[in-house]
Amino acid sequence: MTNYHDMNRLNWNDRTAIHAKSAFYNIEAFLAGKSSLSGLDQTEIGDVAGRSMLHLQCHFGKDSLSWARMGAHVTGVDFSEEAIALAKSLNERLGLDARFLCSDIYDAAEAIQGEQFDIVYTSYGVLCWLPDLTRWAELISTSLKPGGTFYMAELHPLTFIYEAEDDCLMINYPYFDNEARRYESATTYTGDEDKLEHPVTYQWQHTLGEIVSALVGAGLTLEFLHEFPFTVYDMFPGLMIQDERGRWRMKENDHLPLLFSVKVTKP
Repeated sequence: MTNYHDMNRLNWNDRTAIHAKSAFYNIEAFLAGKSSLSGLDQTEIGDVAGRSMLHLQCHFGKDSLSWARMGAHVTGVDFSEEAIALAKSLNERLGLDARFLCSDIYDAAEAIQGEQFDIVYTSYGVLCWLPDLTRWAELISTSLKPGGTFYMAELHPLTFIYEAEDDCLMINYPYFDNEARRYESATTYTGDEDKLEHPVTYQWQHTLGEIVSALVGAGLTLEFLHEFPFTVYDMFPGLMIQDERGRWRMKENDHLPLLFSVKVTKP
């Protein structure tokens, strides 16, 4: 497991350098005032002004800092040293008061020193990097104040069984799968041609039932579970179109769930 962790961390350190200059992330537009947040997240979380927020797996902090611009007191956590260094640099350039900590998610309780928050947040492409959802959910529970809220919008786990091939979707992976999946890609997902020095990653499949059950099993109360026929990027190239709100949908129909969101509270 340590090997999985180290290989993934090195890969994300490589990605950070590419993402920092990528048009996909467009840091210049962000520094000029453009929010990186999905309208879905803002609608379903609501007003964050004056509230404390823990952002898990924050990458280099664009979403964390977008929440900070809206008045939240944000602490971002990520295991990539390069990502956290960039997040701190952006925070300083923007004159915000967000805090960023470099820590593996399973060590995050020590990194935040037992602090509790009004909101714990994580979103978009995060769960596949976690081998153990029970420990993840326990961290969320212990990091929330009583009455606090955890919210996540995430790629629907059903989408991970498919790959786009010859203008159609092929089922190439099992939905129920407890084993680490090894992937090797010379480039990152932004479309940039820069090569990764560490191209191998390991990821895990989690079913929707496992995700929700982990949260409820940690003593949290389910407020809602929503599923959507759109997502935040071109997940299946050649098979998707972008709608007027910038969301990506399947060309043919809205029959496939592509995204889900979940909100739980701590009693």
